[in-house]
Amino acid sequence: MTYDVVIVGAGVTGASIARELSRYRLKVLVLEKEAEPAFGVSKSNSGIIHAGTQNPPTSLKGWLCVEGNRLMREEIAPDLGLNFVQCGQLVVIFDEADRPGLEKIKKEGEELGVRGLKLVDRAWLDANEPELGPEVKAALLVPSAGIVSPYRYVYALIENAVKNGVELRTLAKVTAIARVQKGGFYVEASGRVYETRFLVNAAGLYADEISAMAGAPTFRITPRKGEEYLLDKKREHMARRIIFPMPTAESKGILVIKTSDGNPMIGPTASDTQDKEDLSTTDEGLAEVLRETRRLMPTVSKSDIIAYFSGLRPVSGKDFIVRCEESAPGLVNAAGIQSPGLTAAPAIAVMVAGILKERGLALAPKEQFHRLRRRPAHLFQVPLEETRRLIEKDPAYGDIVCRCELVSAQEVRDAIKRGARTLDGVKFRTRAQAGRCHGGFCTTRIMKIMQEELGLSALEITKRGPGSELIKDDRK
Repeated sequence: MTYDVVIVGAGVTGASIARELSRYRLKVLVLEKEAEPAFGVSKSNSGIIHAGTQNPPTSLKGWLCVEGNRLMREEIAPDLGLNFVQCGQLVVIFDEADRPGLEKIKKEGEELGVRGLKLVDRAWLDANEPELGPEVKAALLVPSAGIVSPYRYVYALIENAVKNGVELRTLAKVTAIARVQKGGFYVEASGRVYETRFLVNAAGLYADEISAMAGAPTFRITPRKGEEYLLDKKREHMARRIIFPMPTAESKGILVIKTSDGNPMIGPTASDTQDKEDLSTTDEGLAEVLRETRRLMPTVSKSDIIAYFSGLRPVSGKDFIVRCEESAPGLVNAAGIQSPGLTAAPAIAVMVAGILKERGLALAPKEQFHRLRRRPAHLFQVPLEETRRLIEKDPAYGDIVCRCELVSAQEVRDAIKRGARTLDGVKFRTRAQAGRCHGGFCTTRIMKIMQEELGLSALEITKRGPGSELIKDDRK
């Protein structure tokens, strides 16, 4: 099993690199330790496609963010059938003394090439964001920012990469890496060994460990926990844009986040931890998020919250690490990809492909690259007339499995055909189980469909992979 490139990690960075390399006549393998792609750092992403502001114009992440935003708008979303919504964002201040800070963000954004930036006053905000709190004095309008489903983004990238010949292996945790005498690496994952000329490390929180295994212990990942809270869809229109406070040196602050699926989110917090598995939420985090959110929008209530969750951002210094390691020739690290990593991912992929080419990998374009992917049908995103048309074509679209999120049996079956193998995989692709009842109504029905489509027993169905089975046979 010999490859030109092995990519470790099937989050948004690894998936983007896989899709970019699938343009060329290469043998590419993606190894993912979880049961499905997007189950690591990417699953807890807010889904913001940043414009590029709030990053120093001298930073790698600033330039990659601006280019990634352009690629999303002009190529990725149209080609892959993503529901990208360019809603824009506001960076607000609570004190006129902070106006020079807004002007600095505007100036640096313009240096990076961000277009349409505009300082707006309270009168403009009253007309355009009427639920903003009275403490807000002014804001920077950033029109090119937007939102996308982070999960469906990753799945679209991986699906398209696989269609173009990339191999994906899940439940394939890398446990050892050794140098090949003639050049390249042996990579051991879940008991199998793969040989590759080049190794691309996009392992998120574990990128420092993978880099050290490959012979380049050149950085350390510090997890930064962010607690976020999902609101009921009844608050969908409380903000027309993504609302940011003035950022600090450590964080972009507590945000009011529109999502492409309708439910607003509030958060995240930002606290460093040493535990790469700590996804707990806290009373202190909730209190902080509610306190800061109510400065932005006083109408937000604790009763609006339908889900608590946290995510870990892989921090390694102030900038991204995207480089070939001289101490381990053939190893390319794409590490420390925290915010705005979701936005920057397609630009990081192009950069990684360029590094590989500089290091001797021939990038011969394929005669036929399948760049287009049909957008899956989601009833909660289409007009009623389109729903009627879908039901006439296939009555399974009228068989509603998830009432909270309006998800049909056909959408669940389609998600399974596209690669869902767990209940979370179905949820991330369709939103079934993501409503206020948290799957109380639909989980058993989804399990039955999974049994029919995958030939599994009820005992084999998991929430997110081995060890998360829902039903236990105590007769043993």
